Amino acid sequence: MNIYDGIKERKEKISVVGLGYVGMPLAITFAKVADVIGFDISIEKVQSYLNGIDVTKEVGNKAIKETTAVITNEEKHLRECKFHIVAVPTPINNDKTPNLKPVIGASKTVGRNLTKGSIVVFESTVYPGVTEDICVPILEKESGLKCGIDFKVGYSPERINPGDKVHRLETIIKVVSGMDEESLNEIAKVYEMIIEAGVYKAESIKVAEAAKVIENSQRDINIAFMNELSIIFNKMNIDTNAVLKAAGTKWNFLNFSPGLVGGHCIGVDPYYLTYKAAEMGYHSQIVLSGRKINDDMGKYVAENTVKNLIKADKQIKGAKVTVFGITFKENCPDVRNTKVIDIIRELEEFGIDVNVIDPLADKEDLWNEYRINLSSIDEIKNIDAAIFAVPHEEFKVINLKDVKKLFFSREYATSIASKKDTIQANSNLNYENKNAVLIDIKGMFERKEAEDMGYLYWRL
Repeated sequence: MNIYDGIKERKEKISVVGLGYVGMPLAITFAKVADVIGFDISIEKVQSYLNGIDVTKEVGNKAIKETTAVITNEEKHLRECKFHIVAVPTPINNDKTPNLKPVIGASKTVGRNLTKGSIVVFESTVYPGVTEDICVPILEKESGLKCGIDFKVGYSPERINPGDKVHRLETIIKVVSGMDEESLNEIAKVYEMIIEAGVYKAESIKVAEAAKVIENSQRDINIAFMNELSIIFNKMNIDTNAVLKAAGTKWNFLNFSPGLVGGHCIGVDPYYLTYKAAEMGYHSQIVLSGRKINDDMGKYVAENTVKNLIKADKQIKGAKVTVFGITFKENCPDVRNTKVIDIIRELEEFGIDVNVIDPLADKEDLWNEYRINLSSIDEIKNIDAAIFAVPHEEFKVINLKDVKKLFFSREYATSIASKKDTIQANSNLNYENKNAVLIDIKGMFERKEAEDMGYLYWRL
């Protein structure tokens, strides 16, 4: 088995199964040095790529238009390949248990088109044992081939950070693993064709699977600690950001901050680990405690929004709130498992009218997933509160004066002034300065400046 030489000489092809935030960058990058088949079951997604539109916004339209990768939803093309990379999502069910349907479906698809002498590498985040105990039997059943004799498998956890233009696929060390020494070396050499940072050879497939799942669990726990500190310090009327800046002057203080933890990695992967641990008879304590804190933060933000609306003498039912950003993280169009939705749903429970502005969010996904339509900032006026939930670059150009204009139109201020003779509508609109609630989840604005401008300002 010498697949690497075949790929290098373009006698063999690579397939990438699943063309999302992980798969598409892989397909585009590998296509620069090899022949690539990019496969996805979504006809709409494939058509968008064929039209030169990068639905992930990870590689850009130009790269999509210029790539030599063959993008298709016809699985028969997988038979042309000897090196298969499975990069489908691994979400969780409503009961927080792993949803392995995508990776099982992908295994069936690859298995139906698997040929002798192939290598199948899984990149999807899973708990230790999924590749060998679940995926391999499916590959064998569908193909009629025997693993270890007719084909081999490996695991290489994805480490792509959606929206991150610094830590890219090529610049992040790639962990690779194989079922034996031969497959490990082949897999390592293939990935070394595109990974500038180099590869790390894990001792086994299970070690590589475990390494991936704890990377995000570690971040989840650290952010949960910051969120708990935020809850404590808010009760003490201490600014959490100021505390973290002071503590951060120590060389070994870890640089984490409070926030919403969603998405398809950090907000999901810990449940894969705790599920497997429970199967083995161990009930997680730290990991699940951290998950609970992070899962409850949307409700916590909504409750504090309501408290500040009350302080501003606003009637809660019918209050108008605009949320800036609904994707699961900044500079990314992905709305899967976003925790901003928890804020919105909680506010709606109070009878609050919520509008959402997000220049990056995928409108179709947003509607299909949450039945939410996006608003334009030009449509927003006379609001009672603004919540800056996601710090997109597009939002960073908005200043506090711009935000203030969304609270009171001149016409509205005039109508207020006609009822309150102590207010001069044509002066500095003092009335608005006492009634503008600003919820700044990630601390995009300076607290002192906001308070000096009369905002009722709150942040994690």
